[in-house]
Amino acid sequence: MPSDFVLKTMNAVHRGMIRLSGGRVGWQVAMPVLELTTVGRKSGRPRPVLLTSPHQDGDTWVVVASRGGDDTHPAWFLNLRDNPDVEVSLKGGPKQPMRARVADADERARLWPKITAEFKTYAQYQAKTEREIPLVFLEPR
Repeated sequence: MPSDFVLKTMNAVHRGMIRLSGGRVGWQVAMPVLELTTVGRKSGRPRPVLLTSPHQDGDTWVVVASRGGDDTHPAWFLNLRDNPDVEVSLKGGPKQPMRARVADADERARLWPKITAEFKTYAQYQAKTEREIPLVFLEPR
């Protein structure tokens, strides 16, 4: 599984690509990319991370706390679990206050097959771990 260093490096490279291209490259990969800013559960400081969103419903965005199929949750997920008030920026635009909510069992059962049918990598990540990979709804406050 990828280490924290590898994940942070990948995120830094992705940010650099966006910056060097003037935002023309990097906001859309296989799916839309957003910047999620959580509050660090230990530091209390803002913690921005670039994430993909395989599903959107109006103003609500869904992100997947997969961490590449690792057995531990990503830090950003632990942060929003402790403090669900987050900010989301789309295509480098202004940060929007949002509230994060982990999908309940019924929501996940309905949405997970749709996401994995279109983006098979998530099913591969789930097969790597015994941890149920959470889906997180980012909803306007």
